[in-house]
Amino acid sequence: MGVNLRKVKIGDEKTLAFIQTESWKYAFKDIISKEDLEECTNIDKAIEMYKSLLEKEIGNGYILFVDDKAHLMAYFDEARDTEAEGFAELICIHSLRENLGKGYGKVMMNHILAEAKNQGYSKIYLWVFEENKRARRFYESFDFKETDNKKEFLTATEVMYLKEL
Repeated sequence: MGVNLRKVKIGDEKTLAFIQTESWKYAFKDIISKEDLEECTNIDKAIEMYKSLLEKEIGNGYILFVDDKAHLMAYFDEARDTEAEGFAELICIHSLRENLGKGYGKVMMNHILAEAKNQGYSKIYLWVFEENKRARRFYESFDFKETDNKKEFLTATEVMYLKEL
């Protein structure tokens, strides 16, 4: 299998939106309400969001392709939370269901961590749904540590994880 990873560019908005919304449909179906899930997986809204991010050059986004088919996407940027000022924030990492468990997430995470460090960040954090055990195990495998910070998002609780780079 050929694996290729590249920075996002204008024109990728439909691909990014598809991966994100499909990922949310299976990953969060038992974590957030049906109504919130339907709202958050509205493909047209997701396309518009990514189109705006790409046009304004906001964030550092990447797509991983498996045999020339987009499979996984991730975004990081400077922290949005005041308590983490000066840190990088892993805003999202989403993958399509059919290739879960094949190591592609590890490829993307290693790339994100290296990029954040290359940009001068010494720490990176993320928010993850407390009930999302699979994602939490994944982040912990990269030495992300759970902090005491929690917040409500939609109909669930998120916990903050932090990693030294």
